[in-house]
Amino acid sequence: MDDDGEAAAVRSARPREVLRQPAFALFWSAGSLRALGTAISGVAFNVLVVSVLHATTFQISILSALSVVPYLFLGLIIGALMDRRRRQRTLVLTSIGRAIALAAVPVLILTGTLSFWSVAVVTLALGILVLFADSAAQPLLPRIVPRESLVMANARLGQSETVAGTAGPALGGVLLSVLGTPLLFAFDAALTAVSTVLQSRIKVDEPAPAPRAPGRHIGHDIAEGMRYTYRHRTLRPLALSIHTWFLGNSIVTTVFAVFVLRQLELRPWEYGVALAFGGVGGFLGALVAPRLGARLGAGHAIFLARALAVMPWLVLALTPVTATGHGIILVTVIAAAQFVYGLAMGIEDPNDTGYRQSVAPDGIQGRMNSTIRTVNRVVFFFGALLAGLLATTLGYRLTIGVGAAIFAVAALIVVFSPLYSAQHAQRPPEA
Repeated sequence: MDDDGEAAAVRSARPREVLRQPAFALFWSAGSLRALGTAISGVAFNVLVVSVLHATTFQISILSALSVVPYLFLGLIIGALMDRRRRQRTLVLTSIGRAIALAAVPVLILTGTLSFWSVAVVTLALGILVLFADSAAQPLLPRIVPRESLVMANARLGQSETVAGTAGPALGGVLLSVLGTPLLFAFDAALTAVSTVLQSRIKVDEPAPAPRAPGRHIGHDIAEGMRYTYRHRTLRPLALSIHTWFLGNSIVTTVFAVFVLRQLELRPWEYGVALAFGGVGGFLGALVAPRLGARLGAGHAIFLARALAVMPWLVLALTPVTATGHGIILVTVIAAAQFVYGLAMGIEDPNDTGYRQSVAPDGIQGRMNSTIRTVNRVVFFFGALLAGLLATTLGYRLTIGVGAAIFAVAALIVVFSPLYSAQHAQRPPEA
């Protein structure tokens, strides 16, 4: 092959920009609106619970738990259902339900019937609906874009979520002061309604799921999904590495705010700046993730991200606790640490998610994803409790050091497994 022919072959093999594909453009737009609305209404929820309902610390903890409970008790079940249901239809129906739940809040406020328990019901309903939506979206994506474009597609989704998570709270604060709490929830409901319309217009080929064999029930489906995930040559180490990462993440994120605000004495605005740098790192990481995945391969890119995650927390663990929070050097160190951590997550997530979406057959996508996601939530829940115990007995700095060591273990799981040499799949796997 001459040079021109070789260059043409390389260009043809390179995945084209996924936002130019109409189905993904609709999928991405709907997801971006949902992420923005969630970030905006999150501000209103906090104000509603703290300033309007004057909820106690215990009541606030109940609301936080209700947002996680659906994953713990329904994650595996809903994941199995997504392998027996049309996923696009599920996305549309859950978006309708979410719009109704959000619209109920201003109705409760204006009619004077708002109470802690009514907010708790709305929170639980939204948690279940989001679980359905997430369980449908991940296995639907490989039906929307080619397998070789999955990393880029997940990167684009990650970029919009990072922007929404960074800018959404600030925008929510402004809108809250202009519109007030009821109209802000109505605004989020309207955004969700628009995303519903966009999702309904996605053209995707979804064959009818195969009926369950006689004598089988949903428990058999769940067990099959867990066996597939944890017996797969590369998905097993990937899942174990993710679970380990979630344990480290639960520990460091639980104590980070207290450590830098109380012991390192950062001012609140300095803390906010540091978190903003994390968002910038996440955006840039998602921007370069497709190129790194293509150049290094899935396993090497995931390992790189896992290794990067160790560095910022190791640096913070070695930061002297006697340092004051008003020096520009200290603020720079903490902001840089958050930037690197965000960069690592931005690189890892598209390559991680894109790889498992590309290697698993369509008929087990929902169960594979829900198995990993549910175990992650369980690990995070107990990791947060462990963080409190470690911080009490070892102190914040050593606790963060433990988290850094756990991140290192997550990286080692990748490098000493077949996953390390894995490449991104270029064609659908055999069923």
